[in-house]
Amino acid sequence: MSKQAYHTLCQSEENISLFVQDWWLDATCGPSNWDVLLIERNSRMVAAWPLYMPLNGVVSMPPYTQTMGIWMEPAPNDAKYGSALGARQSLCKLLIEKLQARAFMQRFDYDFTDWLPFFWKGFTQTTRYTYLLKNLADSDMLWQRLSHQTRRNIKKARDTFRIAVRQGVATDDFLRVQADTFERQHARNTQDNNVLRRLIEVCRQRRQGEIWGGYDESGQLHAAVFVVWQKRSAYYLAGGGDSAFRHSGAHALSLWEAIRCVSEYTDTFDFEGSMLPGVERFFREFGGIQTPYFLIQKGKPTWLDRAFMKYRRCLQKR
Repeated sequence: MSKQAYHTLCQSEENISLFVQDWWLDATCGPSNWDVLLIERNSRMVAAWPLYMPLNGVVSMPPYTQTMGIWMEPAPNDAKYGSALGARQSLCKLLIEKLQARAFMQRFDYDFTDWLPFFWKGFTQTTRYTYLLKNLADSDMLWQRLSHQTRRNIKKARDTFRIAVRQGVATDDFLRVQADTFERQHARNTQDNNVLRRLIEVCRQRRQGEIWGGYDESGQLHAAVFVVWQKRSAYYLAGGGDSAFRHSGAHALSLWEAIRCVSEYTDTFDFEGSMLPGVERFFREFGGIQTPYFLIQKGKPTWLDRAFMKYRRCLQKR
């Protein structure tokens, strides 16, 4: 009953984040691996908290999902700040009381700014960062906010390497350049490519996601980015580049063109941030505003929990 009520809520509420929409959770978690805690008053939904549960009693983050967190009905326009804050804290307390998990970890949307109810219940918080671009329709302003290095890379891709950016990059081609990037960085891809394939397919079907790629005159794909969107924001979900052409500037140009294209659907672009210095610098130099968000935790999975979840992920990747 809870999930059916949440399906109905997602169809009627535009301000529910993309990452906690029912269809997104079905694609990233699997329909049977997520649930939702709800609070209803006077036959009206006032709060909802979707949870990804890869194992009974363990709450975590699904693949390719930047943030989750709690949706609450917006306060009336004439509500006093203190009253609205108190009401939100009361809803948080009620939801926390409903939570049954021996291990909890969730990243909350940057709109969630008050984690005191979690602190009072013994949870801990770590601050993370993303970068946001606003006013996407003003491309001249966006260009001026780019760093000198980023503008130079974009111009180099266009003028020197004759890179043209196109939408509709084949999924296999995208996965190839993404894998090449991980290999070049000597990093292991901890995400599930099967989940990424499902997301690309469903986002394209819903017209809420696309892959932009930079091609040279011979048709060689240099770099590509996968961007998803809804009315409240667009999000950089994944990207990569061919190591043989890493200095062509195609990655910067592909992302720049994607940002310009999604301005048709939204006024905000979320780079999703990164704690890795090189990636953080690449995003920062696009001119976004550093914006904090919370990672909230309590308890840890046991070694047996971790072993079982790893075994299940291995089976799913086959």
